[in-house]
Amino acid sequence: MLRDINIGDKRKAVMTGLKQLIGSGCQDVVTYIKNRGNLFFDSERPLSVLKESFTALFEKHYPFVKSFVLLSQIDYQKDADRLPAWWEENLARKDVLFYSDKVDRSFLEDRIAQLPLTADELVHFGKSAVFWGKKDEKNYLKTAYHKYLLKEPFYKDITIRNGKT
Repeated sequence: MLRDINIGDKRKAVMTGLKQLIGSGCQDVVTYIKNRGNLFFDSERPLSVLKESFTALFEKHYPFVKSFVLLSQIDYQKDADRLPAWWEENLARKDVLFYSDKVDRSFLEDRIAQLPLTADELVHFGKSAVFWGKKDEKNYLKTAYHKYLLKEPFYKDITIRNGKT
């Protein structure tokens, strides 16, 4: 999952081109939701090797990509299997804040735990992400998620996806 792409004219990453570049070391590369930075692929290479390869690729072809998240299907499934019951409820909003390698996970979790969450907010800390639910859309502008999250120093180093994604 890539952060900060296809925002304005200066951060364009056409997914078909990116897919071709990544495809040189991976198999069955597919994108999910056009031009949103979601890629799925198979690879026998270790995550550490893939991260190095992708970092070099982004520096060369997409220098505006400063942060990305790379998850194995196993790690993602472990997080999904451990979600609290409220995640399956019909909430107004569900967001997943994925940790990148640039994030101090302990600091992020401590800081979020200190935020003045409203009664409409639910938070679960997973291995690869923070799962954040908002119960009522009309109170969204009053939530800690809306009022404080964007101002946090770690915000530029996480990538967020809607719970439906």
